[in-house]
Amino acid sequence: MAQAGDPSDAEACKEAALRLLDAAARPTGALRIKLADRGYDPQVIEATIDRLVYLQLVDDEDYARQAVDYCVRRNMGEYGVIRELERKGVDQSLARRIAHEAAQQGVFVDALWQLGRAVARKTQGLDLQVRRRRFWSTAGRKGHNPQSIREVSEELFTDSD
Repeated sequence: MAQAGDPSDAEACKEAALRLLDAAARPTGALRIKLADRGYDPQVIEATIDRLVYLQLVDDEDYARQAVDYCVRRNMGEYGVIRELERKGVDQSLARRIAHEAAQQGVFVDALWQLGRAVARKTQGLDLQVRRRRFWSTAGRKGHNPQSIREVSEELFTDSD
């Protein structure tokens, strides 16, 4: 990681930010941390980020929506998505809002059913309690809510399996 030669050099900070964005899309929070780690002054960082937002090179909402899509493809639940967005540097209120919008569309329920069917296939032939426990632990780690897990578990993992 290259350190800033002059912490107040706005041009160098902008170039560092553009290199970071060239490597991968990032939200403003992640950019702020990376640039601070490189030694740039907080005022220079904020001015750089403000300019990148103005130029639409950084868009936290778009980033969050794309990240939600990625997480749902990994069968993650609402709580897991919020944790992942925050870990990646998305503001907590934005992360919650975007995840709530996705929940309203039913994407997490769909992801949970897909996860449940996968666990059911992988655990076929095992004791029913073992199958349920594996589903609960997997779904819980992925951030699904307990009520939804219970509903899917009762449907997928029955004595008639």
